[in-house]
Amino acid sequence: MLTCLRIRNFAIIDSLELELGPGLNVLTGETGAGKSIVIQALQLVLGARPRGQSIRTGAKQAEVEALFDIQGHPELAEQLRALEVEVDADREGADGEPLVVRRVLLPSGRTRAYLNGRMVTAQQLAQVTQGLTDISSQHEHTRLIDPRAHLEFLDAAADLMPLREGASEAYENLSRAHRALREFEASMRQREERLDLLRYQLQEIDSVQPEAGELEKLQQKRDRLQHAETLRTTTNEVGQVLYSGDGSVSERLTRAAHEVRHAATMDASLTEYAEQLETLCTQAEELGRELGGYAQGIDANPAQLDRIQERLEGLRRLIRKYGGDLSEVLQRQEQARLELTRLEDVEQTRLELEQSLGREESRARSVGQELRDRRHRAASDLSSNLGRELRDLGMGSARIEVRVATLDPRADDVTVDGARFTRTGMDQAEFLIAPNAGEPVRPLRKIASGGELSRALLGIKHVLAGIRQAGLYVFDEVDVGVGGAIADAIGQKMREVAQHHQVLCITHLAQVASFADHHFVVEKIEKDGRTQSRIFALDESQRIQEVARMLGGARVSKTTREAAKEMLTAAQP
Repeated sequence: MLTCLRIRNFAIIDSLELELGPGLNVLTGETGAGKSIVIQALQLVLGARPRGQSIRTGAKQAEVEALFDIQGHPELAEQLRALEVEVDADREGADGEPLVVRRVLLPSGRTRAYLNGRMVTAQQLAQVTQGLTDISSQHEHTRLIDPRAHLEFLDAAADLMPLREGASEAYENLSRAHRALREFEASMRQREERLDLLRYQLQEIDSVQPEAGELEKLQQKRDRLQHAETLRTTTNEVGQVLYSGDGSVSERLTRAAHEVRHAATMDASLTEYAEQLETLCTQAEELGRELGGYAQGIDANPAQLDRIQERLEGLRRLIRKYGGDLSEVLQRQEQARLELTRLEDVEQTRLELEQSLGREESRARSVGQELRDRRHRAASDLSSNLGRELRDLGMGSARIEVRVATLDPRADDVTVDGARFTRTGMDQAEFLIAPNAGEPVRPLRKIASGGELSRALLGIKHVLAGIRQAGLYVFDEVDVGVGGAIADAIGQKMREVAQHHQVLCITHLAQVASFADHHFVVEKIEKDGRTQSRIFALDESQRIQEVARMLGGARVSKTTREAAKEMLTAAQP
């Protein structure tokens, strides 16, 4: 929902702030007062390109700022986080979850865009804000005339979204099955070369027969053999010092323990020290024997050292060729063995892949056909509903058709029974309209009359009001060229749409304005010799005066005031 729009130095607007409320917001005023400029400013802040020279004369830049409440739009919050825009997702209370969108227009024609204070590109701005507002006017395109969105509207109106999710899952599975078979067929075209390569790699690795952890063990053995003489001399000498040599440590500790043990007969407190000395003596003897045994076991074996060096070089050669370490070589060995088995058993592999593809095609066909059948039924109902809306809006001879057609296949597309299958199934949809009797139906975007298009879009929005996600609907003078009962019907439908969406409507018709929940007036004034627009909200008395002006023109009489009161009373829900 748009809660506030602030405009500075834009066209004839010096400074203007519009605080919108929920429900139906109506903007009225004399022709040329600046109502449409407000819409242009809103379009600019939503990512549209600037039109001509929009900066107010004498100003350095123009600026438009919009405050949206995006509570209830988790997907939008995720988009913002992806752009590193801070979002207060945990905010609670009446203020909701704010998004401040700001656009600055420079004299060079370039612009700067900001989301919650973070600078973004115009493209990023348009992508983020596209779901926040939907603008319908005699001059502006809207998402509702884009055929790419029509299938979504039809499915939402027919409650087919759960089935669409099934189609999306079927598409992913079918795409994987197609891809697996294509990759297999591609591999078959180079099968012999691949088989030769795999066999060579396996033969090369298998001939070495590497084992996990072997490299570290061999390096330890190599180091021991390379330094055998030093290791034997050192351990033998230390063994003699500790145990086997004359005057060894163990011999001295034995004498010391005996002396302290004798002294303990005279002072029992020395018993503990005697025991510690005996323990040290035992440890010195054991360590001396072990080091002596180690020295005797050392064998400077040049032949064994050569064999280990050769083995290490063979392992390192495999590592250089097949991976960063021995574990990667072993992994490559296993992968090559599996791939070789698969390629050698071609027919069984192909059969399994084709069977898998057949199963996924069957599932996709089932969900796609169910979607198609339900879409055709729903298209007929939606066409009838839209036709009634157009009759209510004074287009009684108009005919609208929701057409569902099969998607034509393209190169490399996933297909089912000759039709392209996508995440939304096998169909496309488009809203077609014949505004006048005897004319063929044509796409909405090709309607020549802006007024007819605007009313058609109002009718569509009225039917889809409960399912469209746009937070704000904007109607810019969609009531041009109508009056009387049709104008009253337009106002009533806007009121009903506003029960589901915030609505901003620019109108010249008193019948439409009388349905407003919030009524604003734009007027053009002269200040300090310059023309500027200003906007203000109306209280009940001012509303009567404004509706009376819209009914009777510049001169407001007692009669028009009474008529305005009656119209406002009748429009109350």
